[in-house]
Amino acid sequence: MRIRVGIVIDAPPAVVWSRVRDISSHVEWMADAESITFTSPTTFDCVTRVGPFRLVDRMEIVAWDEGRAMGIRHVGLVRGEGRFTLRRTWRGRTRFTWDERLRFPWWMGGPVGALTAKPVLRHIWRGNLRRLRASIPST
Repeated sequence: MRIRVGIVIDAPPAVVWSRVRDISSHVEWMADAESITFTSPTTFDCVTRVGPFRLVDRMEIVAWDEGRAMGIRHVGLVRGEGRFTLRRTWRGRTRFTWDERLRFPWWMGGPVGALTAKPVLRHIWRGNLRRLRASIPST
């Protein structure tokens, strides 16, 4: 399953990056992230809740392009890859894109569960991006 959401933030990429690069602060703007615990400099566990479902999402940072992109690999129960990308747009704004490719285990319905989850996750992540935008001062 692939989900891609994006938003334009009225701040330059350096300002947006300064907010996003602090992974532990993602719980402040991600409604589905309850807590983040680093297990090494490049791995962390995120307790994730979507409705009645709660799981520990184990992640590994696999890409870090300072000021431009962050890539992670989901290595827990849910598998896949995700990427945040920042791109300068007109008037110094930032186009922030969140792109995820996820595979659900059989007990979560596998591909059928993913089809059911896709619109729910897209809705949650769009809200997350609105909260991220609201947390960054406009320039």
